[in-house]
Parts: sequence; C-alpha cells; structure tokens
Amino acid sequence: MWHPQSSSSIQNNKAKGKSMSPELLTAGMFGLLLAFIIAGVSLAFALGAVATIFILIMNGTGGLFPILSATFASMWSISLAAIPLFVMMGISLGKSKIATDLYRAFYLWSGKVNGGLLVGTTGFASLLSAMTGSCAASTLTTGMVGMPAMEKHGYDKKLVLGTIGAAGTLGILIPPSITLIVIGMSTGLSIGKLFMGGLIAGLGMLVVILGYVIVTANLRPEKAPASAESVPMSEKIRSLRSIVLPMVIISVVLLSIFLGMATPTEASAVGAAAVLAAIAIRGELNWSFIKDVSYSTATMSGMVIWIIFGASAFVSVYSAANGINFVQSFLLSLEISPWLLILVMQGAGFILGMFLDPIGIILLVMPIFMPVVVELGFDPIWFAVIFQLNLCVGYISPPFGYNIFYLKTLSPQTPILDLYKSVLPYVVLMILFGIFLLAFPSILTEGVNLLTKA
Repeated sequence: MWHPQSSSSIQNNKAKGKSMSPELLTAGMFGLLLAFIIAGVSLAFALGAVATIFILIMNGTGGLFPILSATFASMWSISLAAIPLFVMMGISLGKSKIATDLYRAFYLWSGKVNGGLLVGTTGFASLLSAMTGSCAASTLTTGMVGMPAMEKHGYDKKLVLGTIGAAGTLGILIPPSITLIVIGMSTGLSIGKLFMGGLIAGLGMLVVILGYVIVTANLRPEKAPASAESVPMSEKIRSLRSIVLPMVIISVVLLSIFLGMATPTEASAVGAAAVLAAIAIRGELNWSFIKDVSYSTATMSGMVIWIIFGASAFVSVYSAANGINFVQSFLLSLEISPWLLILVMQGAGFILGMFLDPIGIILLVMPIFMPVVVELGFDPIWFAVIFQLNLCVGYISPPFGYNIFYLKTLSPQTPILDLYKSVLPYVVLMILFGIFLLAFPSILTEGVNLLTKA
C-alpha cells in the first residue's frame, strides 16, 4: 500500500535523523502495535499512532509529511472506490426483504429430508455472503432468519450454531469480497483472478460444509429431523422468483469482471445501481431505506478505509527503514524447505486471524509475504486465496474468533464453551480443506486459468 516516492522521502529524511536497526524497528513497531491492540485501541488508529511515534523518533517532525503523502497515495487508488460500492450493494440486499424471501425459498425446497432445513440455511448463508461480502452481516442475518424455524423443528442447537458460524465466514472468501479487493490493492495482483480463485475455494468449502451436515443428519437424524410440513409444488416454484433478481445481479457483476468487460470498480457501480433498481421494483425503496443504507455503508466503509490509511502509514515507515527487506531476507535465509516456509506463512495468517481484523492482517503481512512467495516460485494467486481461507478459519477459531461472538449475540444463553464445541468440527474441516488446496495447487491455478480463458 505504500507509495515508492513516499518511502524514498522517508529514507532521505532518515539520513538526517536517527538510524534504527531493522531488528529493533521490527520488535518496537510490532510490539507497540500489539500493546495498543491489547489496550483496546482501534486497529486503524493503533497503526497510525505507531507509524507516527517511530517516524518522530527516527526523523523528527520532518518525517510526518511523507506519511501524509503515503496516505494520500492510497486515497488515489481507483480500486478503493469499489469498496463502498460493494458494501452498499450488500447492505441494500441485506436490509431489504429479499433476504427473508430468499430464506423462504431455501426453506420450502429443502425441508423434507433429514438436515434439509440446515442444508437450505447453509445455502442461504453462502448466497447472502456473496451478496453482502460481510461475515457479520451473513452470520447475524442467517441466524435471525433461520434459527427460529430450525428450533421449531427440534434441530440440535450446537449443530445449527456451528453451521451458521462456518457458512457465515464465506463472506470474506466468496466474491465480491472486500478483502480480496484489498489483497489486490496491496500486492498488485489481478482482482479478477483473485475473485475467480475465491469463487473456486468458496464453493469447494461450501460443498465440504454441506457434506458434513448431510452425513451428520443421516447418521444422527434426531439432531436434524425432516420437516413434516407439506408444501404444494406451485408454492415452491413461486418462491424461486425471490432468487432470480439477486442471482442475476451477482452473476452479471462477477461475469463482467471475469470476462474482462469491466474493472471491479465499474462492475461494483453497475451492481449497486442494479440492486437499487431491483429494490425499487419490489416497492421497498423509500427515503428511510436510503438513509439507513447510506449510514450503514458510510460506517462500514469508513472503518475499512481508515484501516487502509493507518496501514499505509505503518508500512511506509517500516519499509523505508528496511524492515520489510529484513523480514523477507530472514524468511528466505531459513534452512527449511520452501513448502515448509509456505506453511509457516499460512499458519501465521491463521493465528493472526483469531485476533485481528482480516483487512489489517492483509495490509500488514501481504507486502512482506508476497515477494517471498514469488521468489520461491509459487503461484501468488494460489497463495493469496489459501491465505484468505486461513483468515476464514481464524474467524471461527476459539478463543477469539470474531464469528464466535456473533454467535453469542444470536444465542446469549449458550455458554461460550458450547459455542467453541459447535464450531470445532468446522475448524477442522476448513483446515483439512486448506491442506487439500495446498497439496493440489492445480485445483486453483488451473481453475483460474480455465475461467480466464473462458
């Protein structure tokens, strides 16, 4: 995210100030960042504060202007405009009655078999993830809409909560994912190819989750009994109308990016306009709706963009003082196999995912890891998508995974240890799926190439 000219300016000022060894700089900047986070400081302000403190130590007040330059360079990124547009698209869909109608369709078509309601709920959660691009939105909306129906039919609460939590994490993997856009911005990788890889991995993970639900429901039918409700076929067919508009919108947005017809920013603008048009057709668009969506979009987008600005300052200071080169040289100098080094970097993403926001993790470590991946001869899209999958795993991993606390919001009376137990099978499944993608890289690399050629 840092701009080369900004880094050069900091280096020129550093020559007039105090030098600091890369080892001391690394320990100091990341140690202070950790202290701020533990103290409860927002990640965006923690990143900016650490950058400001260390540039003042090394360069004095003369080093502050290059930090501002790095931040303004981030503002001019055209890809940044896609973030509020995709956020607005997702929030609009989530706040309309489209989400309720979607769940009704999944409910009607899936309830007559063991585990059917949970299978439908999982499909709904994944589609909602694609619509909103947000784990919080997809998890909470799925829980609020789907849990009452499954409780009514006697579904096991741990199985329900674990499945909703796992399916909800797909919001940061299935495109249009905000975090995949941030990876593209921070590494220079094609956002379109990242979306293709995220789609392949996201659908694969969805199949794994559905497989686990179906097997569990058939081995233990008391945990997920079939619905006794009889629904006429005509009503089922009518319910499909609620799926048509969102599916058309999402398909057009993704296909326009995949086929090279539009950039992610252009596609996000078209998608946002199409969503508002679809909501207007349904008669739900009014001033109160627009005001509510605008406020939520500004709040969520502002949080993301401030993290980007804080990380821009942090990375520009750290890079200018040779911190990134130091870490990259250290990693490449380790006398371990390239594959083991890849596992170490992926493991770091998983561990960080249990404590930090995914966007902050991406902006902090991707500029360090990606040159190492390329130097080792691995495909960067493959690495980035699996790294993103590990962030999904971290999102539901005890003890601090974000989605665990969203589940606690949905079911306040459920003890936290029961929530840990409910997500644990899915943590294991997601890790195994990640290992599978690591062991067979052609699944992602060839899949992306086929989609690109198509």
